[in-house]
Amino acid sequence: MSGVERRGGGPVRLGPRAVVALVLISAIGVAAFGWPLLADADSGLAHAQDAPWLFAALLPLLVGVVVAMIADAGLDAKAVAMLGVLAAVGAALRPLGAGTAGLEPMFFLMVLSGRVLGPGFGFVLGSVTMFASALLTGGVGPWMPFQMLSMSWFAMGAGLLPGPDRLRGRGELLMLAGYGALASFAYGTVMNLYGWTIVPGLASGISFRAGDPLGDNLVRFLAYCATTSLGWDLGRAVLTVVLTLTAGAPLLKALRRATRRASFEAQVTFGDRAE
Repeated sequence: MSGVERRGGGPVRLGPRAVVALVLISAIGVAAFGWPLLADADSGLAHAQDAPWLFAALLPLLVGVVVAMIADAGLDAKAVAMLGVLAAVGAALRPLGAGTAGLEPMFFLMVLSGRVLGPGFGFVLGSVTMFASALLTGGVGPWMPFQMLSMSWFAMGAGLLPGPDRLRGRGELLMLAGYGALASFAYGTVMNLYGWTIVPGLASGISFRAGDPLGDNLVRFLAYCATTSLGWDLGRAVLTVVLTLTAGAPLLKALRRATRRASFEAQVTFGDRAE
């Protein structure tokens, strides 16, 4: 007779439609962050003006990623509920360290969630969490869509790390801690690229100059990062590493148990079974 066998519980795998949506969002994001470096001196454009357009493009594309994952991976209401719970927890964690040497405990939750639930789920979670935290803390402004994109890339990167179905234990925690440290600096650097191009009155050695050669502006940008945000990025990286190594194991276990119970990516296969 025919038997039914269910399997699942791993990271949410990306189908072709979700991959296309993620590539499109990321391409728009890269252009949004980087266009001032290629703009003419008399372009008269600023990030504060393009932010609403970026936000308007980001929201429907995020919905498209979710719809594509539902269609490709068979996600159900439990998966959407988990997205909401994790986003709410991340939004609540962010204010705990805001304004104190870059200490932001939400970053370690994004690393672990992206690792367990996969890059697509992590991308959406990063954006939704940052959006919710902005509403919670009153941090809504032209910087918000850029923060949403940066956090999405941060969480998605954790989902792209190798060995999600094999690597466990101390080795996995060390890998996640190392990623969290590097990605914390990367997050700060990407957000600096947004802020650097609109902050007036900087010293000549670190100020952005529209229309200058790309190499010259990049040298000034590195100097800007070193002199203005290195300490904040270091605090974020250290806290992410400490929380990952100390609290990562039980949280990974809890997330994986919740994923199995939600039957993410549960698939039905039919085969012959002898009685």
